[in-house]
Amino acid sequence: MEKLRGAGVTRAWAGSFEAPLADDLSDVNARLAADCRRFGAGVLLPFGCVNPALADWREDLRRCAEDHKMRGIRLHPNYHGYALADASFRDLLAAATERHMLVQIAVQMQDERTQHPLVRAKPVDIAALPKLPGARVQLLNASRPAPAGIATDFAMVEAVHGLRDLAGALPGRVMFGSYYPCFYFEAAVLKLKESGIDRKPIETENALRLLEAAR
Repeated sequence: MEKLRGAGVTRAWAGSFEAPLADDLSDVNARLAADCRRFGAGVLLPFGCVNPALADWREDLRRCAEDHKMRGIRLHPNYHGYALADASFRDLLAAATERHMLVQIAVQMQDERTQHPLVRAKPVDIAALPKLPGARVQLLNASRPAPAGIATDFAMVEAVHGLRDLAGALPGRVMFGSYYPCFYFEAAVLKLKESGIDRKPIETENALRLLEAAR
């Protein structure tokens, strides 16, 4: 929290690093909500995880929305064994949209080139993302361009002029993403500074608009 406060961050969307490999997402989500209340100082906004491949995913979604008052959920399809083209994902997207929740999709947790050969998880195929009226979706850690109309962060955008080009291709849809504490927070700040583009929409306005639209 000291790092975020020192950088002037007033609100950050937080997920759990346990979620991709955890057996009990209900417990993970409860701890995330409690930790954000205890240590977040009004800054951390928890996004729980739901796995539509599990039989009780609707109950996990209900707990995120009703018990923990979460504004959105964060999904890990490549770790949980389902694809965006699957009916189970479409059902989850529809259920989250009905509850006016933002749906974040973690495209990757680690660059394929640096993964151990025995522990590989390919990036999520975002080309299969279904279109659902009213759905609010954000991609996290995507290193390739997002489909038109889909919001994305820039945490893993590394190409020369990558952020500037991304913001030009997806006006109003690019949001600040640091992938902290896995990445250095300062690296994201430097990308934004060097891009030469207007910082305010990416730092705050685009994210607030997406979050409010999901209410």
